[in-house]
Amino acid sequence: ATFKGWMDIMYAAIDSRDVLQQPKYEDNLYMYLYFVIFIIFGSFFTLNLFIGVIIDNFNQQKKKISQDIFMTEEQKKYYNAMKKLGSKKPQKPIPRPGNKFQGMVFDFVTQQVFDISIMILICLNMVTMMVETDDQSKEMENILYWINLVFIVLFTGECVLKLISLRHYYFTIGWNIFDFVVVILSIVGMFLAEMIEKYFVSPTLFRVIRLARIGRILRLIKGAKGIRTLLFALMMSLPALFNIGLLLFLVMFIYAIFGMSNFAYVKREAGIDDMFNFETFGNSMICLFQITTSAGWDGLLAPILNSGEPDCDPNKAHPGSSVKGDCGNPSVGIFFFVSYIIISFLVVVNMYIAVILENFGVATEESAEPLSEDDFEMFYEVWEKFDPDATQFMEFEKLSDFAAALEPPLHLPKPNKVQLIAMDLPMVSGDRIHCLDILFAFTKRVLGESGEMDALRIQMEDRFMASNPSKASYEPITTTLKRKQEEVSAVIIQRAYRRHLLKRTVKQASFIYNKNKTEGGAGQGMKDEILIDKLNENSFTEKTDITASTAVCPPSYDHVTRPVKEKHEKEDKDVQK
Repeated sequence: ATFKGWMDIMYAAIDSRDVLQQPKYEDNLYMYLYFVIFIIFGSFFTLNLFIGVIIDNFNQQKKKISQDIFMTEEQKKYYNAMKKLGSKKPQKPIPRPGNKFQGMVFDFVTQQVFDISIMILICLNMVTMMVETDDQSKEMENILYWINLVFIVLFTGECVLKLISLRHYYFTIGWNIFDFVVVILSIVGMFLAEMIEKYFVSPTLFRVIRLARIGRILRLIKGAKGIRTLLFALMMSLPALFNIGLLLFLVMFIYAIFGMSNFAYVKREAGIDDMFNFETFGNSMICLFQITTSAGWDGLLAPILNSGEPDCDPNKAHPGSSVKGDCGNPSVGIFFFVSYIIISFLVVVNMYIAVILENFGVATEESAEPLSEDDFEMFYEVWEKFDPDATQFMEFEKLSDFAAALEPPLHLPKPNKVQLIAMDLPMVSGDRIHCLDILFAFTKRVLGESGEMDALRIQMEDRFMASNPSKASYEPITTTLKRKQEEVSAVIIQRAYRRHLLKRTVKQASFIYNKNKTEGGAGQGMKDEILIDKLNENSFTEKTDITASTAVCPPSYDHVTRPVKEKHEKEDKDVQK
């Protein structure tokens, strides 16, 4: 059933005849059919049921733990989006150096083209490593040496340029530290290659490690979405695979102690030799790891099935031990191997498959969702350009440019002010909006309206505010929609008040004109002068300028409330006096 040693048994069965008769070549051809049927139903079907049952139970337990078993598909979609955006916050970008030369280098090394060029150099370096052979000529060896030297110079130059432009911020990025270590090891390996290869590892390994940097550029290439999904599934599986590895180690530890207690002095033959045996704990672990892969376990079991002469010597003495004989215990051996193969090979090892399949399914679903992890990372990368001090707030007047700078699906092309105002974004003093409120609104725009998710949004917002005090310390005083309504209301009131003043001015001018006329005053010319004087008294030049500027840029909260605040402060001072 585990595909170990079954062909030898099949050949013996095909050559078998009646009892007490010598075997004959392919005398019993029907045995072929027996073994083929057993392999199909016993191995391909029955054993794979273990995998199916384990994966199914694993998924059920995972759903119970994740508490989303009772969620609808729409709720899961919102929950996943809220969980992603709630786990991130704006980061302060590396400031551009003030020095002109450093600034030019900074602009050069921070471009995407620079990263892609470095990735191409890494791939070319790998090609030169593939050309190396054991029996290459001296001339070929020298050529490859100088080519490798050129690559080391180029990668060292990259490291130096980044150190010049990024200054001490260079070591705040994990990938940069990785690059720096690889470059240092490569330089040391060039001069101390023989010594390092003799006492440690081949210096070629340092160049192979550099290949891991290609993973950085995959997220920038839209065509590499499938590869990024596979890598994401692998990264998601690592913690669970580590836990399963600990479980497997625990099982191996228990069985290694059991094997040492029962099979330490078994006769060395077949699969048991000076390395693969149960005499020491280390050798027992090696044997059990081999059995875990279902490789060679039949060879290890064969000597243990020997129970007496002439296969083994039950009276053989072992110096330093009171145990006699080198025979095994067939019943204990069969129980030991069968139980261990079921637990390790059929259950624990198949958990690896369950974890990887589950995480690959999750990664595939996330890549197919309207909003992925890359979309939220893109949001915060663009946010850094508009909020270089990482205050987590943005002025309303910058929001239009910010929305246009985003990439789909969060992208909102210009003209977009009407759409942004309709989002009804909360605003704090200074006409500023928090990044989480903007991201919530943009996420809602992509995923659509869903009233049942309001409680989830409040929960995620509370969790975000617990880790980001900057939002909790600012209470919204208005929203973009209310601010627009306030502006429109102010304009209507201003126009009505102007009409009222104009009517009152005309009425006063007419009254003065009629009065003067009754008293025998001037005629039409005097009427015009009176009207001009009254209009000048109620001139709206200053008010018009204020109104116009207000219409373009509405007064901030501080500006509106400052007179009231000063009035209260003055009253408090009077009370104190």
